[in-house]
Amino acid sequence: MLRYGYPLFMLVGVNGTAIWLAASGAPKALLLLPVAVAIVASFSVERLIPYRDEWNHSQDDSLRDAIHVFVNESMILISVAAIPVLAALRGPHTWWPGGLPFVVQVLIAILVADLGITLVHMASHRYGWLWRLHAVHHSVTRCYGLNGLMKHPLHQTLEMLGGVAPLLVVGMPVSVASALSVCVAVQLLMQHSNADYRVGPARRILALNSGHRFHHLRDAGEGDVNFGLFTLLWDHLAGTYVYDPDRRFATADLGMAAKPDYPTAYGEQLVVPFTAAGACGPMQPLPRRSLRERLATPAYACGSGRRRR
Repeated sequence: MLRYGYPLFMLVGVNGTAIWLAASGAPKALLLLPVAVAIVASFSVERLIPYRDEWNHSQDDSLRDAIHVFVNESMILISVAAIPVLAALRGPHTWWPGGLPFVVQVLIAILVADLGITLVHMASHRYGWLWRLHAVHHSVTRCYGLNGLMKHPLHQTLEMLGGVAPLLVVGMPVSVASALSVCVAVQLLMQHSNADYRVGPARRILALNSGHRFHHLRDAGEGDVNFGLFTLLWDHLAGTYVYDPDRRFATADLGMAAKPDYPTAYGEQLVVPFTAAGACGPMQPLPRRSLRERLATPAYACGSGRRRR
């Protein structure tokens, strides 16, 4: 029941509740309730059906991750609160399909945000200045719920801009943005979860934990796969989708092979991208290639391997 019921509870139950609250005009503070329920459910199920028992125990990272979550989730909430100001700057014109059912509007927002965030994510594995910021997220050596927001705040900001800016330009309402912010929080919990849940064939489309663990492989190139936040649609199109049902993951498989001593304290992780220690050595310049060919070859030598097809 837990293996198959948990993802339904989170993806349909929690997200559905948030969408209903947003559509009904409930106070925005009430949307914190489904987020709190999702966090409690995530930690509970990770202990009832863990993928790896040891990932439920702190590696001296629990406090740091909690700080990352608090800072980055606060940034998301502040950005939602700032939408009316941004709308005033945009002017009265709007191209948002407000006549559609509210749930359809949220699904449109999810797909557009998913594309924008995925593109920023892909670029973060290709360009050194972006990788410096994104490396904070790849320093993790266990996958569990809080990993999703274990990001440098500047990289979190860039991903948010990539995903939300197009929606703001066309006039996304605050209510839709509020529902979207809850869906993002739920998705990050699910994507990095240590729970051994199942979604059947949907794992090929939904960007959940069974596929996202491949993204956290430690060797250069191997982790340049499964970039999507909500879906794997863009990975299928770009040729960056990988899945092996027989592959199992352990702590030794995660992190960054080229930087096993990457700083673990929160303050150090804020600073290290701007130091020499935060860089990866550039490989030889690549000839002009298609997007699929470029994504298949790592641009920075942050490990010793190549992505296996």
